Amino acid sequence: MGRVMDWAARSDHLGGLPRKTVIMAVSAFAKAVANLCNKSSVHNADTLMNLVRSRPPGVPLITVSNHMSTLDDPVMWGAFKGLLSLDPELARWVLAAEDICFRNPIFSYIFRTGKCIPITRGGGIYQEHMNEALQRFKDGSWLHTFPEGKVFQEDVPIRRLKWGTASLIARCPVTPIVLPIIHRGFEEMLPENYNNGRRPLVPLCNKDLKVVVGEPPEFDVPMMVETAVLLPPCNPPLQDSNWPRCLFIALSEKIQSSLETLRLLAKRL
Repeated sequence: MGRVMDWAARSDHLGGLPRKTVIMAVSAFAKAVANLCNKSSVHNADTLMNLVRSRPPGVPLITVSNHMSTLDDPVMWGAFKGLLSLDPELARWVLAAEDICFRNPIFSYIFRTGKCIPITRGGGIYQEHMNEALQRFKDGSWLHTFPEGKVFQEDVPIRRLKWGTASLIARCPVTPIVLPIIHRGFEEMLPENYNNGRRPLVPLCNKDLKVVVGEPPEFDVPMMVETAVLLPPCNPPLQDSNWPRCLFIALSEKIQSSLETLRLLAKRL
């Protein structure tokens, strides 16, 4: 994958005005969809708000969630009260599918200035722009990912996660704070099979949107390395090249478990 307008993603591009304009416009749209066209609620919002605004310096934040529609980001941030998504510096970075968000130069420019990082589906965990995501971690930034890798609108347990998110956690010099988030109702706001197998041109209204923020699980990466290499599929036999794979599996399974626990809680709220 070639580089996709990396210059537009820089904070100093045209003095930061394009980034500020895009983020404010998208935030206004998201808040309108979440709070004016639909009814939204957020549970445990303060946990995310506090981590975004006042986590320890240099410590990255990664939020992970289920993926119910192509508008999950930004609409779920619009459901939060206050200015969570309006500050260009505090706003999240997000991994975005290249084939959807970067289809032409106009889309590419808008999404890049809006702090989106293009990811090629099936491109692997070491593809070019995963290094950009890792750099955002090293900068201590906030990154959001959808580790399921695609939209799933069925009300079923969280599927096995892709390894991209786990690889970023494992490769980051400072272990990031990982925060699980589950949302519901977005599959009704933008159903994939609305009209002859197509989603509606605009979000539907009068739906109940719910966002449930969890608590950060503890990730002792060195201990997980020691544990992972002793378990199948790494042992037996254990080779030096196996341990990253084992660690990615262990991290992914812990994130998946956290999301599934939160999904069950969200159904009861």
